[in-house]
Amino acid sequence: MANIWRLGVLCGAQGGRALFLRIPVVRPAYVSAFLQDQPTPGQCRTQHIHLSPNHHAGSKASSLHWTGERVVSVLLLGLIPAAYLNPSSAMDYSLAAALTLHSHWGLGQVVTDYVHGDALQKTTKAGVLALSALTFAGLCYFNYHDVGICKAVAMLWKL
Repeated sequence: MANIWRLGVLCGAQGGRALFLRIPVVRPAYVSAFLQDQPTPGQCRTQHIHLSPNHHAGSKASSLHWTGERVVSVLLLGLIPAAYLNPSSAMDYSLAAALTLHSHWGLGQVVTDYVHGDALQKTTKAGVLALSALTFAGLCYFNYHDVGICKAVAMLWKL
């Protein structure tokens, strides 16, 4: 178990000397929700560092979502060579759906990890949803009214 140690100056070391005290800055994250954020007596300024939100901890929905993300990633690994070998309209629309879903989930994780504040996070997630819908509509439009994703990539490779 790793602990991060801090200098004694932060805890008010005597005589202006920076003593290397053995006071943990970070406690291990407890699995149980009722143990989180309880202060530890005798230790100054210690608190938990939460790495991700805990709204879906242990739920079946988060497990299924994680599995779905992995399935789409593996599906893309097979779709890309298949699209090169067998370009068709069905392959174009499959790529459009899988690429949009994969990027939507990825951007959603970036928002979850780096955008703080409930209102700002909800607004940003609405923007990601709008961007994903616009991306999917644009790719479908491109597939229907132009050459499609597979042939467009093949044309770029011929350059």
